[in-house]
Amino acid sequence: MTETVTAPDVIRVAIVDDHFFFRQGVRDVLNTEPDIMVVAECEDGQGALEVLKSVHPDVVLMDVNLPNVNGLQITQRLKSECPGINVIILTAYDDEEQIYRAVRIGASAYFAKDVAPAQLLDTVRTVAEGYYVIANKRLTPEQAEQWLLELYRRYGISPEDTRLSPLTNRQMEILELIIEGLSNKQIAMRLSISQQTVKNHVTSILAKLNRSDRTQAAIYALRHGWVRLPDA
Repeated sequence: MTETVTAPDVIRVAIVDDHFFFRQGVRDVLNTEPDIMVVAECEDGQGALEVLKSVHPDVVLMDVNLPNVNGLQITQRLKSECPGINVIILTAYDDEEQIYRAVRIGASAYFAKDVAPAQLLDTVRTVAEGYYVIANKRLTPEQAEQWLLELYRRYGISPEDTRLSPLTNRQMEILELIIEGLSNKQIAMRLSISQQTVKNHVTSILAKLNRSDRTQAAIYALRHGWVRLPDA
């Protein structure tokens, strides 16, 4: 957990999101504040980590569903290498289990993207001071630890288990094609593998995610940020 620190005079913020207009809207909100400055923007997961390590902002606003590498994976690696950087997850899903997973790997706050501008600004300042914002409550690192422990008992995931996805890269690829609406035969043709190999992967995916059908598995992976919706 991050220790409580004094907020900097000017809070340096980076925005990681693949949608230009969303980044622009967030940037416009942040730039109206004299104590907040946007110092970097990234649109994909591949280069975000190196940019963030180089710029070393005080706070990162991080989307989950990013090209190449998802935001939770970036957060986990970033907090491992630069623990002083505070991360606020902004995404489409804000159920309790997702918030738990994000905080467990190092995020300081987690909001749906329709968060009110005033609340976002307040959260940026709060996490820059070393606090957490969980369920709209300001928590100390010690209180956040207690919250994690309570949810650990509920969800049965050990705090030390930081694996984000049990799926292989090939299985992720197959799930993305399932989301596109492709059949097993079409997936086999797209990936130049046998239809039986696709079936074997799908069976393994369902077993690993404890889901009964392809659709449930795809929705589960989407909600956890492991795969992306296809571009329109």
